[in-house]
Amino acid sequence: MTATVTSRPKTGSAFDLQKFLKSPAGNIILPIIGILLFLTIWQICSQIGLIKLPGPIQVLTDERSQYLILNPFYYNSELDQGLFRQTMISLGRVAKGYGAAAIVGIAAGIFVGSSPIADKMFDPLFQFLRMVAPLAWVPISLAALQQNEPAALFVIFITSIWPILINTAVGVREIPQDYKNVARVLQISKPKYFFKVLIPSALPYIFTGLRIAIGLAWLAIIAAEIVMSGVAGIGFFIWDAYQQNYVSEIIVAVVYIGAVGLILDRLVAFIQKKIAPLQ
Repeated sequence: MTATVTSRPKTGSAFDLQKFLKSPAGNIILPIIGILLFLTIWQICSQIGLIKLPGPIQVLTDERSQYLILNPFYYNSELDQGLFRQTMISLGRVAKGYGAAAIVGIAAGIFVGSSPIADKMFDPLFQFLRMVAPLAWVPISLAALQQNEPAALFVIFITSIWPILINTAVGVREIPQDYKNVARVLQISKPKYFFKVLIPSALPYIFTGLRIAIGLAWLAIIAAEIVMSGVAGIGFFIWDAYQQNYVSEIIVAVVYIGAVGLILDRLVAFIQKKIAPLQ
């Protein structure tokens, strides 16, 4: 006779970590735990004097911080406004500089990606210029343009154009050769090839550049506004608060900056997902 082995019935289901990580509860609970852990460590370090910054409790109980949080729309003068107004001023500049960078960067990227000669000529220059930090462009733009507002827009433009241009050029170069061969065989016109083959193929790369560039544009305007005196915006607000030693106000403004940067990144990623999902 052969012995049969019977397995014990399961008395309870084991915790499925992978399923929890992908669930809505995991997507909400774990980030909250991470934020609370960060705030706790920050508060402890502030309390024991390890860092010379007010902790989150001190920031929330500070009268000036409370006023900024509760009154984001106040307006006393051009340079004395609520954080929401200051943020919208900065976003307006980012929209102008980033929009110009997107138009010029995509057009130049298509040209460079389609021409091996232009690629050889200009790629080293592009790679060199993209390594220049946003702050380094501030004195150059001020010296060249002599006005704060155009200089700030130029800093945004020159900082954010390179990832758009370079990624667009890569996308054009990576168009499958089979697509090009079929276009030649069918004798597709240049406008039809541009809209039916080139743009759809390069679009995922273009959006990758746009997503990188929006973060750089937001970083650039903050840096430009800090350095340029007399220019309203959240960067100027931070610098003005620092000069008056209002550290709690700076921390509240930094929260605004991080939140807006995250929203901008997610917005471009959402548009990319709808229009040009990565394959």
